[in-house]
Amino acid sequence: MTAERDAADSENVVISELSSDARHAEKMAKKKAARDRIMATKSGEKGLIIVHTGAGKGKSSSAFGMIVRCVAHGFPCAVVQFIKGAWDTGERRLLTAHFGDLCQFHAMGEGFTWETQDRARDVAAARAGWEKAKELIADPALRMVVLDEINIALRYDYLDITEVVDFLTSAKPPMTHVVLTGRNAKEELIEIADLVTEMTLVKHPFRSGIKAQPGVEF
Repeated sequence: MTAERDAADSENVVISELSSDARHAEKMAKKKAARDRIMATKSGEKGLIIVHTGAGKGKSSSAFGMIVRCVAHGFPCAVVQFIKGAWDTGERRLLTAHFGDLCQFHAMGEGFTWETQDRARDVAAARAGWEKAKELIADPALRMVVLDEINIALRYDYLDITEVVDFLTSAKPPMTHVVLTGRNAKEELIEIADLVTEMTLVKHPFRSGIKAQPGVEF
């Protein structure tokens, strides 16, 4: 009786697993059908205005991930750094040393505002960065332009948000993507953006006494 009972239990387990697999397959089939219906309505393409903001880490890293994608597809692209220009970053080394034919890299900043301690100098650097950014964005040959940490320049009013918004909405070529990074993005910029991602800070090693490290922060 014990052997028969064990055999019956094993059979019930197999039937239960098969039933579970069947339910899962049915559920996924319905989900795929729904997804396919949604995708069938999405056929348009356009150059996007993309904003990465928030107190969490990953804003610039995500933007550079997009640049790497462009390079992998053979798309010409460009980066303008508004704040970290003085830093020797890994992404700058990689792009300038190996992909300079596809990605222009313009380090226009002179460091964080508390390092320069000179508002006039910061404003001049931001203006120079913006002039270069406008030149690059207006070039229809470029698929993507990243404006790294421009939100910091906008936050401190080194640049006029109205001017930036007007240029992006009126002068950007139809198929050019522009990615703007930095915390505290202005509401006017968020309003015109096609894609906005806010990085949320949950934990950061800096609060535990760990300094910025190559390969993670730069």
